[in-house]
Parts: sequence; structure tokens; C-alpha cells
Amino acid sequence: MLEPLQIVQTEARPAAVIRITIPRAKIQAVMEPAIAELIGGLAAQGVAPAGPLYTYHMKTDADTFDFELGVPVNDPVAAAGRIEASQLPAARVARTVYRGPYEGLYEAWKAFGALVAAEGHKPASGPWECYVAGPESSPDPANWRTELNLPLAP
Repeated sequence: MLEPLQIVQTEARPAAVIRITIPRAKIQAVMEPAIAELIGGLAAQGVAPAGPLYTYHMKTDADTFDFELGVPVNDPVAAAGRIEASQLPAARVARTVYRGPYEGLYEAWKAFGALVAAEGHKPASGPWECYVAGPESSPDPANWRTELNLPLAP
């Protein structure tokens, strides 16, 4: 289920990330260990997350995901292992919130893209999703919320 479309201007936000490029079929096996690595690495630096986890997609195609798994931060982050400093970009984006299990995200993005196009907007590159509420907040996937952000061309 998608919430109504919004057009918003985001501001650049410092983040700590791990860059991941994997076959699409491996996403479920990779996410949990990468999240633990990111959060554990930040804790070792004494840096607390300043917002929800997100994935910023450099490239998505039928076979491959190329993305940054990240979390906003308020403090500087030192490169350590796969962890590095990055940022969520300042951008004019179309935004919605998908409610439901992660397995439904593919269809949610398709529906969202169709809605954005129907409203006359032209997407740009670099979509991202923020995991506002997930398994850590409720065992019922119907209560999970993922914010979808699609940058728009000028």
C-alpha cells in the first residue's frame, strides 16, 4: 500500500555507508550481515545513527543491485573496513511511503514510478529508500514502513 505522492526538496545529509554490488537474488542474504557490520562499526567509533537505515541505488537492473547501505550521522565517520563517509544528496524528489513486507518493494517501486509519470514528472538517477519501521519495530510486516524517494529531473 502506497501513501499519497509528495514532492519535496531534501537537503544533503552526512552519512556512513557500505557500498554493495551483488546479484539481485542475493539481497536477502547480504542485508542483515551488512547492517550489523555498519551499526557495529559506527558503535566502535562512538558514532550513533541520526536517522533510519537506507539504501541509495547507483544502479539497478534485472540482475544486479549496486547501492550504498547507509545511515545518516551527525558526527564525522572514519573509513574502517567497508565503512566510509558519504551523504544523502540534496534533491527535489517524489516521495511516498510503502506499508508492507520488503518482498513487496519491487512492486511498490513499479507502482510509484507509474504514479510519478502519470503526474507528469521525469525521474532522475539515484533513488533511495529509508526503512522507517521494520522488523525491529513490529513482527507484523503489515506495520513496516519504507519511504521511497525518486529524484526528479529539473
